[in-house]
Amino acid sequence: MTRIFYFLIICLIISCGRNGTNSGNKIITVSIAPFKYFVEEIAGNDFTVNIMVPAGADPHTYEPFPDQIIKLRKSVAYISNGYLGFEMNWLGRFYETNQTMKRLSLGDKIDLLATQPDHPGGHIEGADPHYWVSPKCALVIANSVRGLLIELNPSQRQKYESNYQLLISKIQEVDNKARKSFSDVPIKCFMIYHPNLAYVARDYGLEEIAVEFEGKEPTPSRMRELIDRARKDNLKTIFVQMEYDTKNAKAIAGEIGAEIVLIDPLSENWQKSTTDIIDALHKSLLNSSK
Repeated sequence: MTRIFYFLIICLIISCGRNGTNSGNKIITVSIAPFKYFVEEIAGNDFTVNIMVPAGADPHTYEPFPDQIIKLRKSVAYISNGYLGFEMNWLGRFYETNQTMKRLSLGDKIDLLATQPDHPGGHIEGADPHYWVSPKCALVIANSVRGLLIELNPSQRQKYESNYQLLISKIQEVDNKARKSFSDVPIKCFMIYHPNLAYVARDYGLEEIAVEFEGKEPTPSRMRELIDRARKDNLKTIFVQMEYDTKNAKAIAGEIGAEIVLIDPLSENWQKSTTDIIDALHKSLLNSSK
């Protein structure tokens, strides 16, 4: 049985039940784990957060489990990325399952980067969906989430405004760290398997070199180009998101004597994971400059 079949069965079962909240806190469903961070930083424990794409799953191709659909049915709001592959396949069905929940697409207020419209990962209208990793985009995300939470629970507006200001301070600390880290390195390029740091590169004057080419495994000629480029710029690190296979990255690393560094942009702890990514990037750029 496919997950789609399970989805239909669950919808039939719960369509006869009550539509609304669970017996405890109201539920907000989010597409990916980093969005939970923004909800909880602003709302505290006022809401239970249901994550559609759990840790270790690929948000381009993921299919939800029945228990996630049950929580979706009880959600008062859905916070989407707006440009992830699994959303293209599922978001319409999610909204049909719960037509009363509020909808927030975080990508709507982001200055988006274009990518290949026919990317196998399913990016909608050619937009790069990985904007949440950049602290500058995170400031926009926080503002959007604040607005939704106040709309959902206006009696707690003062609390949410106060928590929002604290969150902005945390994000600005990461932003300041990034600006300082990337301003003092002569080499500005880095190599990564799946191109999920393009917004970080854009916002802080770096160049992202992706091992994937138009969303596909690199051809032999592309592998040679990557190896030549890595040697030219003395690249000593290849970044790989935890959810991806390291085979091709290891092949390049073996040719140029580089190390593989795993990053976790899908962590629930946005502040820590983004800080770790910035530190790792800074270290790799310094090593390339030697």
